[in-house]
Amino acid sequence: MDKALVLLDCFRPSLHVPHHHPSSAVISSTSPLSPPSPTRRALSLSIISLSTVFSIPTFSCPAAAAAASIADFSDLPDSGGVKALDLRIGSGSVPDEGDQVAIHYYGRLAAKQGWRFDSTYDHKDSTGEPVPFVFTLGSGKVIAGIETAVRSMKVGGVRRVIIPPSQGYQNTTQEPLPPNFFDRQRLFTTIFNPTRLANGEGSTLGTLIFDIELVSLRNQ
Repeated sequence: MDKALVLLDCFRPSLHVPHHHPSSAVISSTSPLSPPSPTRRALSLSIISLSTVFSIPTFSCPAAAAAASIADFSDLPDSGGVKALDLRIGSGSVPDEGDQVAIHYYGRLAAKQGWRFDSTYDHKDSTGEPVPFVFTLGSGKVIAGIETAVRSMKVGGVRRVIIPPSQGYQNTTQEPLPPNFFDRQRLFTTIFNPTRLANGEGSTLGTLIFDIELVSLRNQ
């Protein structure tokens, strides 16, 4: 069984998301993309951080743990095998192709026992505030699995996705890229390890697990 699926069978994600007040997450086409407000930050992905609700110290399943099932996830249509679980349904708009979207995310690599290789909450501006990742939907610059996941989300929503290698990193220039050189090196030497690829492990090396919050969008 794929390691990512084993992880999900062993550790059930907490689906409790505290109540939040609606915010003006959807912005006009003339407004710049802006970081979330302090209220949104308090209710951001940190409340469902993989480090707390998706702790992965081992691939064995503790008998007393509440078992998660891959059945909790659904296949996104025409996604190439991306599986999704909505942790919070947004109340804003759904982005269209060509829209500029801002997301926060936690990214983990299944082949490294859920190693968190990047998080936008570690990307800080000059005031110490976390900076969302911004991209144009459909630009092709971002890995396909993230584009697919965001395409059917509503602003304010949080979704956990399992991205198979075919929808993940195909080269070392696709975004999002960990800003830390050593994290990038570890990520790509694992995914593109020639020895392990030659041994037929390609179907597991590049499996990614992302928690994504759609923070805002701007219509183009």
